[in-house]
Amino acid sequence: MRKNQVTAKSTGFKVIGVDDEQGILDSLSIFMKRSGYDFVGITDPIEAINRVKNEHFDLMVLDFIMDPIHGDKVVEEIRKFNKDLYILLLTGHKDLAPPLETIHQLDIQGYCEKSDKFDQLLLLIESGLKSVSQMRTISKMNDELKQAYMDSIEILRHTVEAKDPYTKGHSDRVSAYAVLLGKKLNLPDNEIENLRIGGLFHDIGKIGIPDSILLKESKLTDEEYSKIKEHPVIGYNMLEHATMFKDILDIVKYHHERFDGNGYPEKLSGTNIPYLARVTSVVDSFDAMTSRRSYRDSLPMDVVKSEILTNLGSQFDPEIGIVFLDILDKDFNSIKEIQEKY
Repeated sequence: MRKNQVTAKSTGFKVIGVDDEQGILDSLSIFMKRSGYDFVGITDPIEAINRVKNEHFDLMVLDFIMDPIHGDKVVEEIRKFNKDLYILLLTGHKDLAPPLETIHQLDIQGYCEKSDKFDQLLLLIESGLKSVSQMRTISKMNDELKQAYMDSIEILRHTVEAKDPYTKGHSDRVSAYAVLLGKKLNLPDNEIENLRIGGLFHDIGKIGIPDSILLKESKLTDEEYSKIKEHPVIGYNMLEHATMFKDILDIVKYHHERFDGNGYPEKLSGTNIPYLARVTSVVDSFDAMTSRRSYRDSLPMDVVKSEILTNLGSQFDPEIGIVFLDILDKDFNSIKEIQEKY
C-alpha cells in the first residue's frame, strides 16, 4: 500500500464498480481491497442504479459498453436523484468513449481505458476520493456557517416573542400546523420543509415594529395599524440576501395576503398568491384566533371553525381551508398535541 493511500477504514469511503464482465470486477475487487477500499462489484447496470439509490457510495467505476444499457444511460438515471456521486467511466478503447460534450453534460468526472494494470485507475480513484474529501470539508463548513446564521436569526425570532407574552410559541405552532396541513395536502418533502422553516420565521419582521405599537392593549390607530402591516416586508428584507432562506421568502412576505385581494403588502389575489403563503395564512389565522390576547381570550373552537368556513374564498384559499377544517374535525388530537407542546 502506498504511504499516503487513503483507505475506507480511515475515511469511510465506499466504491462501487459496474461492469457486465465478472472477470473485470473480480480483478478490480482484488486491487481495491488490497489498497484498503470498501468495494462492491455489480454486473447488472439496472441493479447498480437501484443500489446507488438505496445505499451511499462515494465513487463509481463504470464501464461504458454494457447490456442492457450503456454507461451514459446509467449516469443519466443516477443524476436524476444523486448529483454528488463521483463517477469514473471505463472504456475498452478510447475511440469507444462518449464525446467530451456528453461527459460534461452528464457530470462524469473522468474516464480511463481498461488495462490489465490498474495503476492508472487507482491513481484516478485516489484523486477522485481526495476531491470527495475536500467537498465533504467544504460542505461541513457551509453547514456550520448555515447553523451559525440560523442561530442568530433564532435569537431575533425569540426576541420578537419575548416582547409579547401573548404571542409566545406562536411561530412554533404556526410552523407545526403548517407541516400538518402540508402533509394532509400531500405536498412534497421539500415544500413541507419550507413550510416548517417559513412558519418559524414568518413574523421575524416584527422585530422592526416599535413596542409601543406591538404591545398596545387598546385599539390601534390607522397609522399604527399601517406600521404593523410593514412587518412582512421588513422580514423579507432581513432574509432576502441569505440564500438559505430563498425558498421561504414568499411565506414571509405574503402570509397576510387575502384570497380576495384585500390583504397586504401587495394586494395579491387568488392563485397569484404563492401557494405556501396561502397555506401559512390559514394556520397563522387559526393560531391567532385560538391564542389568548391582551384584549380577549382565545375563541371557542366552534367559533374558530365558523370563521374559517365563512372566510373561504375571501380571506382563505377555499381548497386549502376545507382541508384544514377536515383536520380540525377528524384529527384534532394532532392539533392538541401541538398546542400542548408549545
